[in-house]
Amino acid sequence: MDNSYEKDSLSLVGTIAMGTGVMIGAGIFALTGQVAEFAGPWFPLAFLLAAVISGFSAYSYVKVTRQYPSAGGIAMILKKAYGPSTITGAAALLMAISMVINESLVARTFGTYTLQLFGIDQGGIWVSVLAVGLIIVAFLVNIAGNQIIGTISTVTSVLKVGGILIFAFAAIWAAGFSFEPLTRGATSDTGAEGFLAGVALAILAYKGFTTITNSGGEVVNPKQNVGRAIIA
Repeated sequence: MDNSYEKDSLSLVGTIAMGTGVMIGAGIFALTGQVAEFAGPWFPLAFLLAAVISGFSAYSYVKVTRQYPSAGGIAMILKKAYGPSTITGAAALLMAISMVINESLVARTFGTYTLQLFGIDQGGIWVSVLAVGLIIVAFLVNIAGNQIIGTISTVTSVLKVGGILIFAFAAIWAAGFSFEPLTRGATSDTGAEGFLAGVALAILAYKGFTTITNSGGEVVNPKQNVGRAIIA
C-alpha cells in the first residue's frame, strides 16, 4: 500500500482547509459567473437553495462517516446502503466522472484567468496547456503526502478567503453598498429553467465535503473530525 495513505496523517484544520479550498476553487472561482448568467437576479437564492440541498447530503455523509470512516468516500456509503451491487458500481462511477469534470472545469478556469492577467488571446492552445500543467502540479502535491497537502491547503485557503473578502468589500463599495441586481443588458434566461440550471451548477460549489469524506480513513480521530470538518 502507498505509504502516503496513512492513518492520522490529516489534522482537523488541514481537513477543513482541503474541503474549503475545493469549494472556493470550483464554486466561487469557476462557477459564480455561470450561475449568475443562468439565475439572473435570483442568483443568491440559487446558491441558498443549492446549500440546502447539499446540506441533506452532507448530513448523511456526517452520520455514515462517523460510523464507518474510510477513504472509500461515496463508494463506501453506497456499498453500505446497497451492498456490492450494480447500483453501487454505477453510482460510484458517476461520482468519479463528476470529479473528473469538476477538476477539468477548475483547471480550464485557471488557464483562462491566467491568460487574462497577461492579455494573451484565450482562443489558442495556452488555456489547455495551463490546465494540464495545473493538473500535473495537483498530482505531484497529492503524491507528496498528506502533511504537505494539509499545509498547502491551509495556506491557499487562507489566501483564497482573504482575497475573496477583499474583493467582496471592494465590489460592495463600488456599488455604493447597494444590493440591487444590475439588470441592464441582461439576456440570460431567468425563468424557472434558468433558475434550476443555476441551482444545479451551484450544488457543485459545495462538493468540498465529498473530498473530506474521501480522506476519512486518514484524518486524526476520524469518527469525530470528519463530521466536524464537513460541518465547518
